[in-house]
Amino acid sequence: MKMTIKGIQDAQRANVRMIAAVQPTGALGRAVRHGLARAHRYAVTITHVDTGALRASHRMAFAERRHSALGRMFIAPSAVNPHGEKPVEYGPEEHARGGGHAFYQRTLDEQGRDLAREMGEIVIRGAR
Repeated sequence: MKMTIKGIQDAQRANVRMIAAVQPTGALGRAVRHGLARAHRYAVTITHVDTGALRASHRMAFAERRHSALGRMFIAPSAVNPHGEKPVEYGPEEHARGGGHAFYQRTLDEQGRDLAREMGEIVIRGAR
């Protein structure tokens, strides 16, 4: 394969774009934030409601590390329902009931493939 200087320069520019895209501050970070927000919104909507405290206690956190972008969902430790009970204590029990009660697992099962595709598209667009 014969490469010209222009071909090498084009390849180098494409490589720089790809490296920038997979940085936590680049398209990768945007993709993780997008996926996290969409997953959070879905988990909130499918969480069963008694008092509404469990649904309202879902939180998300995003962090950029040196070489990674991390997103996580969790139940707020400080949330309390009108009966004085903490969703962080009964939420895992509700989730463990499985089926329709398993809000985080359902989010992964029902939305994971679409979220992964969307996130991948964000990274690919960022590398162009």
